[in-house]
Amino acid sequence: MIGQRLELPAGRRVAPRQAFDWKDGALARLVREKLRSADLRPTRQRISLASLLFVAGDRHVTVDQLFDEAKALRMPLSRATVYNTLHQFVAAGLVREIALYGSKVWYDTKTGSHCHFYDETQADLFDMPEDVAKQLAIVPPQGKRIVGVDVIVRLADEDEAI
Repeated sequence: MIGQRLELPAGRRVAPRQAFDWKDGALARLVREKLRSADLRPTRQRISLASLLFVAGDRHVTVDQLFDEAKALRMPLSRATVYNTLHQFVAAGLVREIALYGSKVWYDTKTGSHCHFYDETQADLFDMPEDVAKQLAIVPPQGKRIVGVDVIVRLADEDEAI
């Protein structure tokens, strides 16, 4: 067996395995530093998921979306790992968790106070172009201060029944 080539049936090809460079690439080095600054150990899983999350600017993703992206890039991650890692990122302040109606939870890489639209027809969460929270003139109860205002405006197509 040693030195023999494995012959595949005619017409079958083996797709080259894509390797995600979680150790030495420039992106991995930046992400590793971001994780360390948040007091998280830069494991392969954390570096891989943080690279997906933060490479494209501000994003809103669900566990399933991020898992599908990782799977498409052949990152060896389970859905449970994605879920647990996102919760670690929330605890470290790297992402915000936004729970919508029902059981849908989104993770937002923009962690400051800001407002969202949620398109119920497309099941899509996205930032409002301007922060309308400032226009609400909310007065906090005595002895309290406002630390953030989160507004989610739900949308549907005009011809869709409510």
